[in-house]
Amino acid sequence: IRLDTSSPGLLFRSRDINNRSCFIHSLSSRFQARSPRSCQNAVLKVFNLSLEIVTSAIRNTAMSRFAILSALLSASSLATSAEPDVATSLVGATAGPENEIPASLTCAEEQIVVGGCDPNDVVSCAANCNLFKDDSGEPGYLLDKCCKHVGVNANLLAFEKAELWVPRIEEFSKCTGASIRLQYNRGEDYMATDIIDDVGVDDGGGAGIFDAYIVQAPWLPPVYKGLKSLSEFISMDDKYINYYDINQASRAAVSFDGSVRALPLDADYIALGWRQDVFEKYASQYEEMYGEPLKVPDTIEELVDVSEKLNGKFDYNNDGIADWGFCLTPQTNYFQAFLAPILQTHLHACDIVDGKKVCDGLHTGQNIFFDVDTFEPLIHNEGYRHAVELYWRFIRASNCQAQTAAGEKCDRKTAFKTGRCAGVISMPGTMTNLLKEGGKYAPPPEVRMDTEVLSEGGYWGRRKIFPGSRMVIDWNKPGQPLVECNDEICPLSRNSINYAPFFAEGGESYALNGQQSKPAATAAMWDLFTWFATLPVGEVPLAGTYRKSQLEPEAIDALAEKWDNRVMADDLNAVLQEYFKDKDEGGNPVQDLFIIGFPDYNEALDTELHKKLLLADVSDGGLFNKSDPSKSLDPVKDKDVFDRLYNGFIKDLEKKYSTIHNKYGGALSQLSLWRGALGVTPVKSKDDICADLLASDVASFDRLDCINQVSLEALCQVLESDVEDYKPGTCSDNNNNAITAIIVLCSIVGAGLLVGVSWFAYRRYVTYQHIRRAHEQLMEATLNEAIRALHQLDYPLHLIQGHEFSEAGKLMRHEVLRNTHKLTVLDSLSDVDAFVAAGKHVVFFSHQWTSFTLPDPSCIQYDTMVLALKDLVKRNGWDESLKDVFVWVDFSSIPQANPSTQNLAIRSLAAYASSATYFIIVAPDTPHVDLDDNCDFDTYQKRMWCRAEQCCHLLRNGMEGMYLKTGANNPLTPVKNDHFVDSLHVFDGELTCCRLEHKGLASCDRQSLVIPLLGLYGELIRAAADGRKGGNADSLQAVEAFLSEIDSRQEEVFPRTFKRVMWRKNKRVIEEVVLFGDLIERMRAKAESGTLEYNEDMGAATASTNSSDFIRHGASDFLRHGVVHGGMSNSQKNGVHIETAVGSL
Repeated sequence: IRLDTSSPGLLFRSRDINNRSCFIHSLSSRFQARSPRSCQNAVLKVFNLSLEIVTSAIRNTAMSRFAILSALLSASSLATSAEPDVATSLVGATAGPENEIPASLTCAEEQIVVGGCDPNDVVSCAANCNLFKDDSGEPGYLLDKCCKHVGVNANLLAFEKAELWVPRIEEFSKCTGASIRLQYNRGEDYMATDIIDDVGVDDGGGAGIFDAYIVQAPWLPPVYKGLKSLSEFISMDDKYINYYDINQASRAAVSFDGSVRALPLDADYIALGWRQDVFEKYASQYEEMYGEPLKVPDTIEELVDVSEKLNGKFDYNNDGIADWGFCLTPQTNYFQAFLAPILQTHLHACDIVDGKKVCDGLHTGQNIFFDVDTFEPLIHNEGYRHAVELYWRFIRASNCQAQTAAGEKCDRKTAFKTGRCAGVISMPGTMTNLLKEGGKYAPPPEVRMDTEVLSEGGYWGRRKIFPGSRMVIDWNKPGQPLVECNDEICPLSRNSINYAPFFAEGGESYALNGQQSKPAATAAMWDLFTWFATLPVGEVPLAGTYRKSQLEPEAIDALAEKWDNRVMADDLNAVLQEYFKDKDEGGNPVQDLFIIGFPDYNEALDTELHKKLLLADVSDGGLFNKSDPSKSLDPVKDKDVFDRLYNGFIKDLEKKYSTIHNKYGGALSQLSLWRGALGVTPVKSKDDICADLLASDVASFDRLDCINQVSLEALCQVLESDVEDYKPGTCSDNNNNAITAIIVLCSIVGAGLLVGVSWFAYRRYVTYQHIRRAHEQLMEATLNEAIRALHQLDYPLHLIQGHEFSEAGKLMRHEVLRNTHKLTVLDSLSDVDAFVAAGKHVVFFSHQWTSFTLPDPSCIQYDTMVLALKDLVKRNGWDESLKDVFVWVDFSSIPQANPSTQNLAIRSLAAYASSATYFIIVAPDTPHVDLDDNCDFDTYQKRMWCRAEQCCHLLRNGMEGMYLKTGANNPLTPVKNDHFVDSLHVFDGELTCCRLEHKGLASCDRQSLVIPLLGLYGELIRAAADGRKGGNADSLQAVEAFLSEIDSRQEEVFPRTFKRVMWRKNKRVIEEVVLFGDLIERMRAKAESGTLEYNEDMGAATASTNSSDFIRHGASDFLRHGVVHGGMSNSQKNGVHIETAVGSL
């Protein structure tokens, strides 16, 4: 007996039942089946078929255990007559309403016990599984997992011990029956290597001993392909996971190639700790001494200044010795915390929304490690030197002046507990132990002054966001100079201070082995991790505060109670309210270097910065004077020496970085990974990166070894002048030179060399023929791709049901609709056809964006769309509930967050537009928020993409279903008969890329439209030819009108070439680039010859039909050539039942 469901999990087998005969007899008598012996025989036959009952079906098909056992007995009657090798499918068996089971028939009375765990013992299950219930009254996550994983063994590898592991694993095992074996490795320093050994690199080759791991984000890049993608798991259990409640920095740290590879349980970041007793005790003396108040620093410049002025002036621990400024442990992550607010001003492009600046547009590419275009290290700028100087001054005023001079490790943990530090910089877990009363590294009361200076309710150990910077890099100026922060350069600044919290290492996360792990073990570990996601933060091993919900007032109250410290809880809340901001809230988190080789890059910086420069003795070429720290080299007083040593540091660091690049596949490979880790758009392949560099930065093209990545000959078509500049003669035709050479050689050398020269000429001719054949193959491949693009979606069609769209109140972002399950997804064009055949209406809204980053900030266009939709419904007499109307609009139907999937959807734009049953142009009078301009129908019609959408629809569907809505008070009107004339002239439209003169781009958007428009033209020609043969003259009237306009103005409608303005090597270049060339003539010949077919070689089963099959959605006067993907006949359309990928219609 088989339950047809996914995720099989064993409930029981025959061998688990101690007394099978009594068990079967009990079933038969309870449910009044056959006689005990006949029932026994029947069920034993079922057991002999290796019966496995699937526990997940209890959730997935709403089957109670009572229903399963009932189905089992029903099937046993079949088993008596069926052949022994026949399996019976049990699909859809359900219990009564709400899974209600009659009291006299509960399975618990049968006492079916599996491995000592009884899933029907309600009292025990509640006691063992309904743990850590919150005040909502909702059952705990594990309540329906009672005995689910009996007999399952799973292995978990962790690098850090925590007391909470033992009780949590014991509780999970007692509830589910799983046996979880926790093993610690040799420590954090070995975990990256241990995971590689177990998972393997590049999706294979690991030992596969462990089923799950506790990981940190820097360890993931080499192994993420071998880890289980958790995206589907999260989607299934997001009620409990609540993934977008996790802060954006932690989410970004575990995402690779658009999928989630680990589940965050913590967040690691740099913050500032300060002693309130010190600041209050010496406030007046400090002001007298320096003429300014002593305040907690807001900027890194102030932090260094205050630390220097406190250093050696005041005694904090009452031992009679003047103490230090702020303390630290010199590590790369603390230096990078200084660097972050100088180098990163905003991750995303900004826009004005409702009078406020919102930075949630395209990724700017800003970071603190490597340039996202060239992968040059971001160390050759004034900002980097500014950070090094401040950091060095900070170290000189810290605990390092004593500990390093004494030959000890400069360590914030040992220093802070002495009471000699005015403050400290640290990661969150250690920070709590530094500041909490009785903490592992906290100074005891006898070395503090809080009792004498702090008022009631005050507390000595305070926490604050890490300071920002008033000096920042201006990324838009040549040389990236260091400038003062202002609203234009630092759009997220407050009081001219740029804040950029550094999330070092990303924090701990859970990951699943995606290759060797057994499905049962994977399911058990996922249930464990999901359960952890529902628990209070203090009950999860290794977890810290990492969710927004953990900052709710009740959560902070609970934390204050746990710590018995209201001040500390409120301080943490203030820090994380800032750090956990999403991009639309003004967040500016700085990401660590999540690429392969992270430990090596970190070690290189640590060695060159700390071991060789800042903490090395002056006698060894460093800045530190260990015999007298006060005489250490100063950036200002000893400028010449400092400059020389600093320049040497930069040079040596760059060399080490280059060596590490080569160790892990080269700088180009690392650049590709880094762009992916940051989510930089547009997404570029390695070839795209190299093509752009050839056009803009030849030195970087060479440094990245692009010559071994791309073929220069292949780039001749789009970058001919650049290729010729780089390697003269690559693109030129040498045939004439060869002929001249032959004549000269013949005249000089004579007849004796004629054979050799002839052979050379022959080889040149053969090469020419090869090139010509290759060109012909390329042209044929282009034609085939144009045909394929009409019949296949590169990304599914996403639609919003009409009532959902009209109730949203504004254009909703794609991801919001996806996560709230408000999108209808059609995976193929045949699904679209079936969808429409079932009476659904697809409405395509075409409009112009009225800002650079948002489609409709004023909502004027949205309001017009809603009115247009209602007008269309009334016009056609449809159901006014809008249940049969589905909307496509770019912002909602195309992914916005993931550049890879967004690119796929854009490639399918022509198919989307041509597949719609109705096309509505929405062009109300609307101001453009970024330009001093007004948007209306005239500006809409000037945009090339707007024309392209219209062209794709009308070439496939005609103009019958095309409408125009220009304002709330203007009616929905059909487009005029001659409207298609402008629409066909797609390439006369305006493009943003052309306005920007293609800076940083290798191609023009015009080139991306060649394939879809070429395919549509071919279908138009074929439909006309087939229609003429069939005598269908009336239906061909619109087709002939289109063809007449195209034929009379072919060079305008389908230009052979176009003028493109580019910037290369800081020079403005105008070049003529091939667009359609002779492809139109080739496509016409192919269509008229009857060879325009879509077959398996193009990507799917043959779907060639004649024009009579291509009937437009609901139209009678135009041939919708190509709409019936897969050749669905009219009789099929009129059938009662249609099977599609989206269900039965």
